Amino acid sequence: MSVEHYENFPVASWLCPPALRPPITAIYWFARTADDLADEGDAPAEQRLADLSAYRAELQRVAAGQSPGPRWAPIFTALARALQAHALPLPLLDDLLQAFERDVPSPRYADRAELLDYCRQSANPVGRLLLHLHGITQPQALAQSDAICSALQLINFWQDLSVDLPRGRCYLPAEDLVRHGLMPSQRPTTDTAATQALVADLCAWARALMRQGAPLVHTLPGRAGWELRLVVQGGLRILEKIEAMHCRSLTRRPTLGPTDLARMAWRSLWMPRSTLS
Repeated sequence: MSVEHYENFPVASWLCPPALRPPITAIYWFARTADDLADEGDAPAEQRLADLSAYRAELQRVAAGQSPGPRWAPIFTALARALQAHALPLPLLDDLLQAFERDVPSPRYADRAELLDYCRQSANPVGRLLLHLHGITQPQALAQSDAICSALQLINFWQDLSVDLPRGRCYLPAEDLVRHGLMPSQRPTTDTAATQALVADLCAWARALMRQGAPLVHTLPGRAGWELRLVVQGGLRILEKIEAMHCRSLTRRPTLGPTDLARMAWRSLWMPRSTLS
């Protein structure tokens, strides 16, 4: 099952234990569909919020043991099986919905703390749900998972500046914009020395978060740990690609190719057990 359409979700490939593929797939489609309700098409904000409210009602409905309604029946039928079989924590699923609702008005973020709070709902629940499926509950593992997921979300933001900014989505913290001599009230649209310095600064922040969480790869058992190694290395490689283009990601979106995948696989073999230096 490929999930490249939802960037915050680790890929449930052949490395994923077969018994966990159905619940991971169910969680993915739950999140993917809600994200589309918030972000795709031409519906006005009021309609998007109404749809997300109805979607939350369906979540509560199946969590209470009731049959799903017809609109999203395949999504919630699969999710209901996962909820019953694996006792998925409902608050984590609700956090994802809250993040999508926050996205509807295209908010701005005053500082990094506000942006990390958004990541707490938009990205971190995914990692915690996956740890739950593997029976991992240690506080250190949860904190490392949060660091990896927040880092992946931030990396996606800095990778997608050329896509998000023209659509009115600005995840650049106002505090960082001011520090680099840019106006928070105006979304930058061209690469300049100031925006390049800004993006370099933000990439360094994301890299530090990823390195903070990376030792988690040694906690996850078997193939799941190898899956996470590739996820971590993929995020770090995107940062390298941004930096290789001198942080000009306001006008160009870096992507990964076959040679990058080979590099990621090689690096995943040699990841240290302590925080990456």
